[in-house]
Amino acid sequence: MYGYLGIDVGSVSTNIVLTGEDGTVKHSIYLRTRGRPIEVVQQGLKQMQAALPGKIKVAGVGTTGSGRHLAGVIIGADIIKNEITTHAVAASNVVPGVQTILEIGGQDSKIIILRNGVVADFAMNTVCAAGTGSFLDQQASRLNIQIEDFGSLALQAAVPVRIAGRCAVFAESDMIHKQQMGYNVPDILAGLCEALVRNYLNNVGKGKEILPPVVFQGGVAANVGMKAAFEKALGFSVHVPLYYNVMGALGAAMLAREATNRKSTGFRGFDVADREFKAGGFACDGCPNICEVVEILESGQVIARWGDRCGRWSNALAHHEKIS
Repeated sequence: MYGYLGIDVGSVSTNIVLTGEDGTVKHSIYLRTRGRPIEVVQQGLKQMQAALPGKIKVAGVGTTGSGRHLAGVIIGADIIKNEITTHAVAASNVVPGVQTILEIGGQDSKIIILRNGVVADFAMNTVCAAGTGSFLDQQASRLNIQIEDFGSLALQAAVPVRIAGRCAVFAESDMIHKQQMGYNVPDILAGLCEALVRNYLNNVGKGKEILPPVVFQGGVAANVGMKAAFEKALGFSVHVPLYYNVMGALGAAMLAREATNRKSTGFRGFDVADREFKAGGFACDGCPNICEVVEILESGQVIARWGDRCGRWSNALAHHEKIS
């Protein structure tokens, strides 16, 4: 029995998914990256290995996310793709005919427009934190409620409070003001959800034709208050898939299956979880570009470099590997 691994290394979370040959999810893992992507990838691999039935053989691996190159080198990925591609692939398989993907993670948000199964447009927001998972976590903590209860409390609102949501700072200060005026928590939370949805649609979704079917994914999709606010603003239903929080990893696994098709894989095995890796870097002063070169070391030996525009360092490493 063959399986395919997908690994999504982001700034907030690292997700690992194993699919079967038919693309169904056999097991998924969601971990906090905590600024230590190498350690967390290794931790996730150990957990995945422990959870796998003994008969499954990994026949392909794909990586995505901001740390996709790092994870790809460590694990021996067969394919390394950006988040736009992997999220689109996963959503298209889960909801055939999907035309709009709303994705909100811990630190950023994005919108992907698909037409006839192909990505036609997209936009990302990595500047404003309003509406992201980290911002919602902060507000839940400030109101002394569990983030898991945020959405259900928002749905209990009688009259959502109008809150300025054009940025995280204004949203928080306005929310505090409304609280001091005596509004109850459910009405404030519902108002915050609606404000954040307005902010998303006016910034990330600006100028985009949002058509159904719409898929809402990323960690924030767990918040039923945000889902309801999107449906209210858009005027139609929004679908939250079962594996909403690991869709990038799922898409990477699906692409790995297509790339290898049971042929040879570069997967280095689960024992990479016990090897010693270290990430480093330096600024190349060979030209005015001053490229920031990233290098990965395994047991003190450089195994990969990237970030140099001209290939001076990455190509030299590849050439050395061919000679040796």
